[in-house]
Order: sequence, then structure tokens, then C-alpha cells
Amino acid sequence: MKSNIRITSTFLTLFLFHTSISSYGNEAEKFLGRWALHFEQGMGWLEVRQEDGYLDADLLWRGGSVTPVANVYVSNGKLYVTRTSEVTFKKNSTDERIHTATNVLSLEGTSNGLIGTYLQPLRSGDGADITYVRADKIPSLPAAPDLSLIKFDEPIELIKDGLSGWKLTDSENVNGWTVEKGILTNNPVQKDEEKHIRYGNLRTVDEFEDFNLQLSVNVPKGSNSGVYLKGIYEVQVVDSYGNELDSHNMGALYSRITPLQAAEKKAGKWQKMDITLFDRHLTVILNGKKIIDNHPVFGVTGGAITSNEFNPGPILLQGDHGAVSYEDIVITPIVK
Repeated sequence: MKSNIRITSTFLTLFLFHTSISSYGNEAEKFLGRWALHFEQGMGWLEVRQEDGYLDADLLWRGGSVTPVANVYVSNGKLYVTRTSEVTFKKNSTDERIHTATNVLSLEGTSNGLIGTYLQPLRSGDGADITYVRADKIPSLPAAPDLSLIKFDEPIELIKDGLSGWKLTDSENVNGWTVEKGILTNNPVQKDEEKHIRYGNLRTVDEFEDFNLQLSVNVPKGSNSGVYLKGIYEVQVVDSYGNELDSHNMGALYSRITPLQAAEKKAGKWQKMDITLFDRHLTVILNGKKIIDNHPVFGVTGGAITSNEFNPGPILLQGDHGAVSYEDIVITPIVK
């Protein structure tokens, strides 16, 4: 029996042009560094770097993880970055792909950054969807701050008055969040054989710049959530007890920073997080063990609400993945 299966993945090429490239020297130098990618909806990130005798690059395309690209090179003042995967519309009885497609992203320079389009061919082959993209160069990271010199403002209890001071990031999503006896719980129940219910992420109304954030979290077996700092950096909340160290484990900065040691508890137990974000450097203490130590943060993570790392932002709790409970959420802003 033949089966028709569509596996969504992408093949994309980035084409960048910088108007100030001269006809001599290493023209790739103009593109080295990190770029924030902005869309009408969603965000992305690109890093281009010079390795030993070759260029390399990593890409975050809206959601998911930061991944290496397949190829990157400069020709005639233009930078080409290619990420390869496949879009399969159909398979035959022996599981062989019998139709593939490609997606293409092209960017070119302006005096303020880069602009471009992302072309995704329609399944019919008649035309393509177009997404407009803007890219800005991200300023270099400062040196690691001396955390012993930090001065703090007054602490703020974020669930002192229930859901007052919180709202869904998208009001069209279903609210699975409730507060009872000081415990904030998300229960995204799905009903068998019924249309998938899209539950909402919860964010603070207030926005913050740099801070220390302390909370307790309880993750049921197999469940998944996340704490987004400023709405852009996800500290992973997941049942990963017993797993090998990985940048997708409990307490990791999602797909970016792997914990120094495993400190998570078994599913269903309350766990304590102590998180400090200062000058784009992150420290995470999980259950009394330091698992990220003043580590530089190179860019936003998948699911961020913006690519801009330099404005204040909310504390955001991921609610569209699985059940989770939080309590004793206290944020203490850093005085600059």
C-alpha cells in the first residue's frame, strides 16, 4: 500500500550583499559576526565565523535549535549560506521519497543592515510564498561581569496576587494557567480524536532588563516547559533526569549552553532555580548546584518573542508543551 506523507523540513540559501565591500582584502570579513534576523512574525539568528582556513556558520530559523549550516562562502561581494534538509510530499511502499522541494532565503545590504525575502515554493509548484526578512548586526559581547559587584533593587513577588500582572502572549490561545494556594499551574489537556487545542504561553505584563530570578518548579514525567528571560532566552524546564549532559536538558539555555553538571531531580519533585542574567551573561544554579557559570549568551533561543536583545522584556513561561507547576517566583532587578 502506498502512503502519502509530508515531512516538513527545509533547504534554504542565504544571499547577503554588503554595499561597502571593497575590491581588495578579505571580503568575508564584512560578514563575520552575529546577526539578528527579524520577520513580521517570529525571529532568527545567524553567526558567520572564520575557522582555520574556511568559513563556517550556525543558524536559528525561527523556532527549534541552533544548527550548523551545510555550506558558507563569499563570491563577488556576496555571502551565500546554505542549510540543507528535505521536504517530502510523498513516499512509496518501500519508504522511498518520490518528491522533494527547496526553500530559498536571500538577503542584501542597506545602510542600516540587511533586508531580504524567504521563498517557499507551493506544493503545487505554481508560485511561492514570500516572507520578508530584516537582519541587524549584533554588537560584540562585553567581558564577563564581576557578579560580586552587582547591586540589586527590591525583590518583586510575581505570583503574590494570582494571575494579576500576567497575560497570555497570544490572546487567541486557550489559557491553561491557574493559581491556587500560591502555586501557578498549567494543565494543557488534549482530548482524544479531537482537534489539537493550542494553549498559551504566559508572560509578565512588566518588563525587566538584567536581574536575578528565583523560582521553584515541578515537572511531571515526560513533560516540558521553559522559562524565557526577557522573553528571548529560554532556560529549559523538562523531565531530563538520568539523561546525558545536553543543551536541551533541565536548566540548560536551550540549544546554546550545556550544563556543567547534572543537577535535576526525578519527575514530580519540586526543584529550585536561581538564575542571574547580567550583561548578556548567564548563571544558573539548579537545586543548589551551579550548572551555568557566568557564561556568555550569543543570541536568542527558539521561540523568542523578538530578536532584539537590548530592550527590557518579560518573564515568559512556556505553556503550549506540557503540564507544569511553578511557585515562589521572585525577580530582583539589577541596578546599573
